[in-house]
Amino acid sequence: MKKKKKIIVIAAILAVILAVGVSVGVYLYINRFDAGEYVQAVLDTSYKNETDQYVEITGISQEEAEKIFDDNLDATMAGFENSEMPENMQPKYRELFGEIARKVSYTIGKPEKQEDGTYIVPVIVKPVTLFSDTYETFQTKAQEYAQEVTDSVMNGAEMPTDEEMQNQIYQIYYDVLRKRVDSGMLYGGARNVQLHVTKTSSREFTIDQEDMDRLDSMLIESVDVGE
Repeated sequence: MKKKKKIIVIAAILAVILAVGVSVGVYLYINRFDAGEYVQAVLDTSYKNETDQYVEITGISQEEAEKIFDDNLDATMAGFENSEMPENMQPKYRELFGEIARKVSYTIGKPEKQEDGTYIVPVIVKPVTLFSDTYETFQTKAQEYAQEVTDSVMNGAEMPTDEEMQNQIYQIYYDVLRKRVDSGMLYGGARNVQLHVTKTSSREFTIDQEDMDRLDSMLIESVDVGE
């Protein structure tokens, strides 16, 4: 059952993979600028697919705004293109990751204008602890499955193929995550991050990408599987 350990490690890094792909290469095209509203609109569009405010602020189409969220999910699933996740399970995981993204927690504070004309927008984040909450349960169920296979083979049954075992492990992990999401997400303690918003021309503004990456890494707690 060497495959089991490999899949457990893959499962543990899903939280990291989930957080990739959020792009802030989008600009604000309005005369009156509220940095806090802009940050709220960017985050709501990127993570929750709530696009109304973003469309109003930027003037882009509803379809273009919705594509931002979809592109983020596409980037998440791209991490599995070369993995052993069964193709038939990828749509289920994609839908689940979309639900998890919509449940991330952030609260936008009051923006502060700096002497150089930039803005600092404080954000309070409560990280989703889904993966750490469920990892022990997943390990237990994976081990139970491994024992079932061992017992079955010792009793004369045919050894499942590697593909069959991979499929079952991914199904087990999906079921564990699905049950936790359905029963209610849990969050860790509040953490603070500052986003620097810069006016790049008379009517264009953007958020510092390193700040967004830092925010990204805080939204979903990853799992340290150790050795």
